[in-house]
Amino acid sequence: MNKNQIEISIIIVNYNVRYFLEQCLQSVFDACKNISAEVIVVDNNSHDDSCEMISTKFKQVKLIANKKNTGFSTANNQGVDIAKGEYVLILNPDTVVAEDTLKKILTFAKSKINLGAIGIKLIDGTGKFLPESKRGIPIPKVSINKILGLKDNKYYASHLQKNDTGKIEILVGAFMFMKRSIYNEVKGFDEEYFMYGEDIDLSYKIIKKGYDNYYFGDASIIHYKGESTKKDIKYLNNFYGAMKIFYKKHFTLNPLYDLIMNLGIHFWKRIQYFRLKNNTTISNPITKYIYIGTNESTFAKIKAKLNPELAIYHTSINLENIISNKIDTIIFDNNSISNKEIIETIEKLFKNNLQFRFIPKACDFFIGSDNSISKGNIIKF
Repeated sequence: MNKNQIEISIIIVNYNVRYFLEQCLQSVFDACKNISAEVIVVDNNSHDDSCEMISTKFKQVKLIANKKNTGFSTANNQGVDIAKGEYVLILNPDTVVAEDTLKKILTFAKSKINLGAIGIKLIDGTGKFLPESKRGIPIPKVSINKILGLKDNKYYASHLQKNDTGKIEILVGAFMFMKRSIYNEVKGFDEEYFMYGEDIDLSYKIIKKGYDNYYFGDASIIHYKGESTKKDIKYLNNFYGAMKIFYKKHFTLNPLYDLIMNLGIHFWKRIQYFRLKNNTTISNPITKYIYIGTNESTFAKIKAKLNPELAIYHTSINLENIISNKIDTIIFDNNSISNKEIIETIEKLFKNNLQFRFIPKACDFFIGSDNSISKGNIIKF
């Protein structure tokens, strides 16, 4: 490879998640060290100060500032159109990657001959594994089983465990890594999809061309999930409208089967609407926490802001001390604790009923998310 050639073009589509985007970009640039990479952010007419933040703090980012919300598919295609990398990474703005993530993915990609696209192990802000990290083709039978709540090992590609690596069919749009030539060969994301379903469609187009998609379970990234989207009836219409587009495009069988699928989609949408309407999930107040970092001034500012019942200062991660102190929250300072250490720790502490908050590098706020329905938690100090 020419030493001046860009290896990876990272495409991030942003919409009104300025603080999550800042954390994402900090983690991405740490992961790009010793890799020839470019970062392209396509902003879909955000009403916060996302674009100003990029222009001020990340001058090396190539920014496309749309004057309207073009949707996820169109915006990603815009980004790839100006990309120069041999590989492209489609990445959500509400993600955090470890320092060695891109190096691992790049090494794995170069080891495969018939590579299509690669997905990765996703965890949410509580450390919970997200099963949509690896999926099978949602053929009508599989999807009907999903809608009816019946177990179907094919939907979440159960032939692989979460830490395995192997071939799968469908990837999730939060992290999709592939050669730029493959993306262009299948004509990228179908712009008929405004949001949702486009990742399934792109994955399916790739395997229909004869390429192999892979799930890479040897690394984890955080996907806070759903920060760009308000969970309301508009969200449900987009989500289930995308399902209809996918089945009409790929699986139109006969009028009776089509009717059953449409009724199933409407039925499931109504169930999800009532779930969202009745959701009362909120983050718990931070009253007893451990700050893990090395900046006593930052620790003092957080104490003044939160006025906690209990605040403990640790300079390093010690799982036994964390568990024994019976706290409700851990605040990780990324200025002294790596993203890799943070990600590994929250995975280990999942199910310990803890909240996790993160201070990104060179930032005066901490951030986190405890579920995928309500918005994440951002506190300035």
